[in-house]
Amino acid sequence: MITRGVRRGSGAKGVTMMLYLAVLLALLALLFAASGVAALTRGWVLPVNRRPVHRPRVFGWGQLVAAAALCWQVLFLLVLNDPDILGPDIRGWGSLPGSALLLTGLILMTLSRRPGGDRQGSGTP
Repeated sequence: MITRGVRRGSGAKGVTMMLYLAVLLALLALLFAASGVAALTRGWVLPVNRRPVHRPRVFGWGQLVAAAALCWQVLFLLVLNDPDILGPDIRGWGSLPGSALLLTGLILMTLSRRPGGDRQGSGTP
């Protein structure tokens, strides 16, 4: 039950878990961004994605947009979570644009792939 100004079950343990989640997601976003910068500047893609990726620069932009989306969602959903400071509707402002950014990054990464995937051969059985 949530009452005005007092949240039941919130405490130091909940804040600590949110901090761990924020740090983990920030590190993941940093890895995405580093891989995106490597794809943009050098055309280098991780070995797992080398065969299916046809345009590494577009793939790099997609990874950078996905990293920005992850940072956006961490900022709004975990860091700016206190309803007393910013109001109760702040989560909606972070969720929808962050999801749109993430979808844009995934679309860019999909557009960078070869049309037939990583198939070898004619594709007929």
